[in-house]
Amino acid sequence: MNNKIKCILTKSFLLVAASQIVGCSSQPESTDASAPPPLRKYIPKKTDVITLDVDDSMEGFNRGVYKFNYRFDKYVFLPAVNGYRYVMPDYAEDRVSDFMDNVSEFGHFYNNLLQGKWKATGTTLGRFCINTTVGIAGLWDPATKHGIKEKPEDFGQTLGHWGVGNGSYLMLPIAGPSNVRDGVGYAVDVAVHPVNWLDDSNSGLFWSYSLLNPIDIRKRESFRYYSTGSPFEYELVRMFYTIKREEDIKQ
Repeated sequence: MNNKIKCILTKSFLLVAASQIVGCSSQPESTDASAPPPLRKYIPKKTDVITLDVDDSMEGFNRGVYKFNYRFDKYVFLPAVNGYRYVMPDYAEDRVSDFMDNVSEFGHFYNNLLQGKWKATGTTLGRFCINTTVGIAGLWDPATKHGIKEKPEDFGQTLGHWGVGNGSYLMLPIAGPSNVRDGVGYAVDVAVHPVNWLDDSNSGLFWSYSLLNPIDIRKRESFRYYSTGSPFEYELVRMFYTIKREEDIKQ
């Protein structure tokens, strides 16, 4: 894999985020000029053959979920995001995003800790303290402005750090690309999320967070299903996700 492709993959548009979310793949097709930038120049040319060993033993199921995700995204998720952006001033959107990022520091903290990344653990704790106090409950992010950068980690990365393999590639409904290891990690991160500590799951705070968080995540994600201009988009997404996660775990 050449360095240019690895570079774009490590900055991949995929979440995950899902999270942010392993058959052998070849893409011997010509570049489609209708593909949107910046992906157009990374779509393989006719003479290119890219091979990546990915276990996709559930490919039939995954392709079905991929099509479901496309329809859900087009007819439910993106309209909700567009409605949110229509009624919310940009300034208010930024405050919501900063608040969501601050809450997510809990997951970053314990996953950095479990991986023995002591400096990153301290940085994450410092960010949370600064943004919760000076940033008024995380509605602002003064830590980043002062050069204290976010150290995102999830439980899938923690499992990978300690040698757990990818397992089969897995397309999750709504959440998107993943694999068996990361799917388990995602379930753990959701189970221990601070929102579950609320005594009353019927509270306004619980439902506000549960509705706004996925909309905020999707709002910040530029990927659109079936927009690459490639007939091999499923394989490309599978490849992008797999390499990105490998790079995430190495960091």
